[in-house]
Amino acid sequence: MAQREWWRSAVIYQVYIRSFADGDGDGLGDITGLRSRLDHIADLGADALWINPWYPSPMVDAGYDVSDYRAVEPRFGTLADAEHLIAEAHDRGLRVLLDIVPNHTSSEHPWFREALAAGPGSPARDRYLFRRGRDDLPPNDWRSVFGGPAWTRVADGDWYLHLFDPAQPDLDWEHPEVRADFADTLRFWFDRGVDGFRIDVAHSLIKEPGLPDVGEQRYPPSRVEVEGQLVRAPWTAHPHWDRDEVHEVYREWRALAEEYDPPRIFVAEAWVDEPERLSRYLRPDELHTAFNFDYLTTPWRAADLRRTIEETLEEHAAVGAPPTWVLSNHDVARHVSRYARLEQVAGRGVGGSAADLALGLRRARAAVLLTLALPGGAYLYQGEELGLPEVEDLPVEALQDPTWQRSGHTDRGRDGCRVPLPWSGVAPPYGFGPGPATWLPQPADWGPLSVAAQTGDPASTLELYRTALGLRRATGALGDGSLRFRDDLGPDVLAFDRAPGFTCVVNTGTEPVPLPAGGRVLLASTVPAPTDLLPGDAAVWIVE
Repeated sequence: MAQREWWRSAVIYQVYIRSFADGDGDGLGDITGLRSRLDHIADLGADALWINPWYPSPMVDAGYDVSDYRAVEPRFGTLADAEHLIAEAHDRGLRVLLDIVPNHTSSEHPWFREALAAGPGSPARDRYLFRRGRDDLPPNDWRSVFGGPAWTRVADGDWYLHLFDPAQPDLDWEHPEVRADFADTLRFWFDRGVDGFRIDVAHSLIKEPGLPDVGEQRYPPSRVEVEGQLVRAPWTAHPHWDRDEVHEVYREWRALAEEYDPPRIFVAEAWVDEPERLSRYLRPDELHTAFNFDYLTTPWRAADLRRTIEETLEEHAAVGAPPTWVLSNHDVARHVSRYARLEQVAGRGVGGSAADLALGLRRARAAVLLTLALPGGAYLYQGEELGLPEVEDLPVEALQDPTWQRSGHTDRGRDGCRVPLPWSGVAPPYGFGPGPATWLPQPADWGPLSVAAQTGDPASTLELYRTALGLRRATGALGDGSLRFRDDLGPDVLAFDRAPGFTCVVNTGTEPVPLPAGGRVLLASTVPAPTDLLPGDAAVWIVE
């Protein structure tokens, strides 16, 4: 791939730093631990790593409540540690993306502390969204993503907006100081060698003037069922999600990124279900890529997957942008457990029937071959290369995600996908660090899933990932480009060709199906590889 457009085909490995590796023994992942395990990411075959927030933070929301955007949280290390990590990653051919959180700051940020001290009507409050209430009620009916009202009242009677936790007050992106300060932050890290940023909730920065009530359209469904099939619900305008005015911000950021040689890049976390709306973020003068959450939430059914892929490719092609495919991340249940349900629900959680983890792993292994065969780039979430399931039975006293408290203990939140990785050994902490414990408890049965246990085992999920990523890099048909769907293998089969001479076949059904005639199996999700019949919940790569 061209060096200036490496991102069009890149496979990027997500590091949730708290749970990747611990270097100092306190049970919390850190930069020293990450530096010690960089070879794992390089040997896997990734092109880059994206690191979740490592900035100073009270950690109310695991670092997404930032108090200083141009420093490093002491529990993770120092700015010098960060600079060494960037250099060491580059030495291994790995680019480095950081996470930026522009929608809100921490309530401990100097700006917000100044705003509270300054009082109603002060210029310091103009950087945030302070408003007077409606008598004793909040200014409008907006709700927090984490549960409860999106407004908190302060002692002087003003209310401030927080679309997430009260410790995460929303910034006012119409304020010039806010825009200028974030431009300075981008330059600060770009000047230190960072190759790009993932933008947290990129679709939420701008709010509709007047902050009107949401009403019944608070959370319109992304899909509805019609005659037994899931179809896309009509897009509707919303006062704080996906406002058209947000694109002005990203045009400014793209121009800033283009000042560097090579240019820096951005990926949007934008939960925008309508492909045409999502593609607007990817116009040539805006962001480079965006997570494809529609693909992530699509059930394991050939027809649904094909529909999602077709819509994604069509809308991305209209703006000349490559799709970016993702199966899991730190905000959703791990896909082994989502796929482990015979009766699946479209979404990020693990609803539906009881879990069959053997079924989930078979589907997850097939899904990664599908994902890596599609045109464009892909993101891998740490631990998926080990086949880790969601930890659905964390003790209540261990839960730390603010969703648990804000939902009134009805939603366990995201901790189940954030459990620290197993590196070696047969019992916790599985080589996570030199200390005896981890910040979230690890299951007692994860020994066979550790990196050490799987390394060298040709039947392991880790070796499947290593092989698939190596073949992807060596196969000219894969990465950025196009595909042609096939319709000759049955209704439960998703199959497509990519030139020159490559075919991907995925059987989402339960019965075996014949493999296409001609060619040889390059890689299969099953061990041993099939020779004539592809089992259910399996995938193969075929080459001429």
